[in-house]
Amino acid sequence: MNSVVLIGRLARDPELSYTPNTQTAVARFTIAVDRPRRQGEDQGADFIRVTVWGRQAETCDRYLAKGRQVAVLGRITTGSYKNREGATVYTTEVTADRVEFLGGGQGGQGASRQTFAGGMDSPSMPAAMTMDTASTQDTAFSPAQNDIAGFDDMPDSFQAAEDDIPF
Repeated sequence: MNSVVLIGRLARDPELSYTPNTQTAVARFTIAVDRPRRQGEDQGADFIRVTVWGRQAETCDRYLAKGRQVAVLGRITTGSYKNREGATVYTTEVTADRVEFLGGGQGGQGASRQTFAGGMDSPSMPAAMTMDTASTQDTAFSPAQNDIAGFDDMPDSFQAAEDDIPF
């Protein structure tokens, strides 16, 4: 089984290009994934290259930027090529099946998490934030805070109940 789940922040903006023959979109970016901290050691990070294909690549290019926190689900892909000196260079990257945008829009300042699939529009975001290219499963919108358009105009008399709900 070749399955990878990573959570990290973009080390730089995505680079979008299109394949020459089929004009399929491909976005490449690098995420910094924190290493577990051990006593007496400084926090380290691994910088992992991610490749995203199709409509999801265009969405990543449009909405992701350096510092944005993402979750990537995909598979490890290895390859090799000959450099200018003729030496073989081996590569390892993650080919993403799914990318979820986490946190707020500016470097993850907000605590909310948006999950969207299949091009559905959100009340607070203009386009699909998560697209699953491996399947067409249903996804749900599950905010962690009430910072979604439409909730900020609640009447002042609204009181959140702390009591247990009897059902």
